[in-house]
Amino acid sequence: MWGALMTSIAPFITSFLREHLPQQRNLSNNTCDSYAYAFQLLFSFTSEKIKVPPCEITLEQIDAPLVFSFLQHLEVDRNNSPSSRNVRLAAIKSFMRYVQYRVPSALDQVQAILAIPIKKTDSRLINYLTVAEMQAILDAPDPSQRDGIRDRAMFHLAFATGLRVSELVGLRMDDVSLQPTPTILIHGKGRKERQLPLWADTAKALRAWLSIRGEAAVPELFLNARGNHLSRSGFEYILTKHVTAAAKNRPSLNNKKVSPHVLRHTCAMNTLQATKDLRKVSLWLGHASLQTTEIYLRADPTEKLEVLEATVHPNLRRGHFRPPDKLIASLRPPKLCAATERSETARHGP
Repeated sequence: MWGALMTSIAPFITSFLREHLPQQRNLSNNTCDSYAYAFQLLFSFTSEKIKVPPCEITLEQIDAPLVFSFLQHLEVDRNNSPSSRNVRLAAIKSFMRYVQYRVPSALDQVQAILAIPIKKTDSRLINYLTVAEMQAILDAPDPSQRDGIRDRAMFHLAFATGLRVSELVGLRMDDVSLQPTPTILIHGKGRKERQLPLWADTAKALRAWLSIRGEAAVPELFLNARGNHLSRSGFEYILTKHVTAAAKNRPSLNNKKVSPHVLRHTCAMNTLQATKDLRKVSLWLGHASLQTTEIYLRADPTEKLEVLEATVHPNLRRGHFRPPDKLIASLRPPKLCAATERSETARHGP
């Protein structure tokens, strides 16, 4: 324990989220929201585990064993990936570094939590859609319905520009310019802005939505059924619904887990195959470095085929079989010796 008096965690987490992150560190709203969600999960878990309301949780109760239990809960009970687990741990560590300067008696406990290692993640190939699968999703919304016009515009925009879901739902009306050249201004991750031109079909779908959007109390481009800005979960629900409908005409979609980020991956693969330039893909997606974009090279089979075709195969030097030395042969395991004899019998005959 850090002392005889128990220290309420509420004022520290409030100042951390409302002052330290947005004002002192100047982090984006999306990052602040991600940190807040991590603590929402942590406090809900802690409340259930120690049987106290979240508002009564103390700093002393957030110790290393509890954090370990929370991380295990994320992976086992919530079925989170190691990457998601690491994101939650990063938020907790950031808070603990903030706490150690304000509660010196917590130093030992803080160091124990900071020592919890990040979990190694698998480097898997990214999931993306074929052109036919993406077209089936674009065609799924009903263009005679208001929601269908909105959904078609969102899908066209997500595919053509490779927007993150937070960037898509965060687009504002004044971020769209249709004259003289259709473009959108994207407020990306890490406060990086980029401006992208739009395909003719994308601009057409966007104009159709703007013609019926009407006035709203919020500045965001895409609205939900209540006239408020669309949330990330709302877009995910809409996408899942239309993917299910599209799978009736394109059954291969049943074998793929289509998330908003898969649309981003699909845009990236489409751009890479069209330009053959990884740097352009990186700029288009708003990546901080080319190293992040290299995942698409590993997933693109055409890149590997070109390397294979360009490779000159060396001529193998012909040689003659030389039986192994008797001493070396005697040291080999019996199974290996038997296999060698069978191989030589097949090669030279009995």
